Amino acid sequence: MKRRHFLRASLGAAALAGSGWLAAGAGAAGAADGALPGADALQWRDRTLLGFGTVLSLRVAHADSQQAERALDAAVETIRHVEAQMSLFKPGSALSRLNREGVLLQPHPDLVKILQLAQDVSARSQGAFDVTVQPLWAAFEQAAKRQALPSPEAVTAARAAVGWQHLSVSSDAIRLGRPGMGVTLNGIAQGFAADLVRTRLQALGIAHALVNVGEWTALGQPGHDGPWLLGLQDPRDAQALITRLALDGRSVAVSADNECSFSPDRRHHHIFDPRTGYSPGELSCVAVAAPSCALADALTKVMFVAGREGALRLAREWKVDVLVVDKQGKWQATAGLQLHAA
Repeated sequence: MKRRHFLRASLGAAALAGSGWLAAGAGAAGAADGALPGADALQWRDRTLLGFGTVLSLRVAHADSQQAERALDAAVETIRHVEAQMSLFKPGSALSRLNREGVLLQPHPDLVKILQLAQDVSARSQGAFDVTVQPLWAAFEQAAKRQALPSPEAVTAARAAVGWQHLSVSSDAIRLGRPGMGVTLNGIAQGFAADLVRTRLQALGIAHALVNVGEWTALGQPGHDGPWLLGLQDPRDAQALITRLALDGRSVAVSADNECSFSPDRRHHHIFDPRTGYSPGELSCVAVAAPSCALADALTKVMFVAGREGALRLAREWKVDVLVVDKQGKWQATAGLQLHAA
């Protein structure tokens, strides 16, 4: 799956050179009235890399440029660790082995942790989020190779293998409890990786950073007295922004129907309602701001399934903020998001 970038960092072209992103201007957009205290002593360093099937980007600052580079090395190491555990792109990952063999003994604690979080979200969302939708993905992917959609019978068969309640997770073993069952962490692993990177950077003395691991989190400020700002891309126009939002200490995740579509009208895409086997039809894009990036990542799928009114209601229940865009391009956001004109 090739992911597209729906949030653009307002970092300036130099920071993004070669990344394939579109910058919204030098410094943070909507920039600030003054320099960040001590900014002159900070050494900013950037790193771009491939991971999770897309281009990732890291930006950190430290008074010691070598410490900044060491922090970037540690961040990349953390990302590679998450991929080794949770990537479907890597046949040797722990997740790939689980899907092949149906059981994984003595799993890494991070894999247990993310699956336990996933199951908690599944339970609270009454199955709207379900990491066992991999058979549905496989059915649509196979049909797409024939430039077709899976038959209703194929979707029904794939749905029979889906069910988060049949995934057993403990520190001793992870087991798939249904024939043909498979797990995908594409809907939560990048957020989880962002959280781990943020924690690792803090431990290495980094107070100012922007982390893009497909989803976004940040530390401190971007080199002036103001917040990090991200531009939310219009899912129907790659050159246009819907709005810009400030990172307020929380993390932000985005899902959109054109990240990976199985039909030209984007009616069928990579986000599934596990209870129907098909993609929810009302929304084209969802952004969630939450205390953890993994939670924000998972909740974008829950909100997609819920639709506009349901997403706004669920935001209150989960104590997060959300911005939703419908298929006609109309958008609405909860009051807690700090929005700036595009």
